[in-house]
Amino acid sequence: MSHSQNTSVTVEPQRSTLPERAAKYPQLRFMGSKHRLLAWIHEILREHRFVTALDPFSGSGAVAYLMKTMGKSVFASDFLNFCTAIAHAVVENSKDRLSPAEIEMLLKTGNRQDCGTFIEDTFRGIFYTPDDLRFLDSVWCNLSRLKTPYLRSVAMAALIRSCVKRQPRGVFTVAGDSRRYDDGRRDLRLSIEEHFREQVSIYNEAVFDNGQQCHAITSNVFELPSSYTGVDLVYLDPPYVPRSDDNCYVKRYHFLEGLSIYWRNQEILFDTKVKKIRKKYTPFSYRKDAIVAFERLFAMFRRSTIVLSYSSNGYPDLDILVNLMERVKNGVTVHERNHRYHFGTHSKVRRAEVVEYLIVGID
Repeated sequence: MSHSQNTSVTVEPQRSTLPERAAKYPQLRFMGSKHRLLAWIHEILREHRFVTALDPFSGSGAVAYLMKTMGKSVFASDFLNFCTAIAHAVVENSKDRLSPAEIEMLLKTGNRQDCGTFIEDTFRGIFYTPDDLRFLDSVWCNLSRLKTPYLRSVAMAALIRSCVKRQPRGVFTVAGDSRRYDDGRRDLRLSIEEHFREQVSIYNEAVFDNGQQCHAITSNVFELPSSYTGVDLVYLDPPYVPRSDDNCYVKRYHFLEGLSIYWRNQEILFDTKVKKIRKKYTPFSYRKDAIVAFERLFAMFRRSTIVLSYSSNGYPDLDILVNLMERVKNGVTVHERNHRYHFGTHSKVRRAEVVEYLIVGID
């Protein structure tokens, strides 16, 4: 690498520790998830002094939750609503947990005439059994009876993880009988209702109060309110342009996004086999836009410590990103660590060996 004199490179050893609560965070199969890198990220973050932190590409919520366990006041956002629902449940929420009575109320079968059959009708024969689809319609009907938005988010987070566990590959790009992917996993034998009972307990346990105010909203990073942008440290993990394929989260998780809002105000592409929704634009998905987007991103957070998570299989190249960050930061450090991403869970799973970077910019 050819960086200027204010840049240092640190190759990290394969050692690190992690707060116990963060280690128990409910992992979500999610493209680009940093769950398996949390201990390493924690080692880097705790080198810096900060009270307020922002994760504007929160995704599965793992890093935002990690910073909450570190006692920080955390702001989390994502342009996908289902990601915000998870962060709202366990990052912003500090005390609301579903009681046994509320769980049983959610599980009670609703009147189909009152509740509707949208999910059952729209996704029949695509991802789940008829019983699973009817259960999703019924739970959505009962969500409105919960007393607080936080309780609804805890239930939604549990429902989202239940759907991911029940889906053989964890993504929603291919229609078909799930039995063709059955490798004996327990997750594929349980119904969504059985998963939901387990996941509610797991997300209840994840709720805690760290003594700080935390917040979660759905927003494009460039449209965040000013209260979100004046933080001490910002952790950036945007979708980067891959060398092959694409980085479209809507394509892979459209069902979860629709489920989180019951497909309200979503354009469903009924001519697609899996009933996708219209994808949202992000400049980080296109080579022609990505460099300008990163330049704008760094300028936006020039007053904060910037921690950019990136990977060697992405575009722009590392040198370009470092040079862009050096325009707004006096000191830039590149932390490196070898990492293997897993795509899918079956025996012929594709794996990608990459170098993972944390590019840290300070004044």
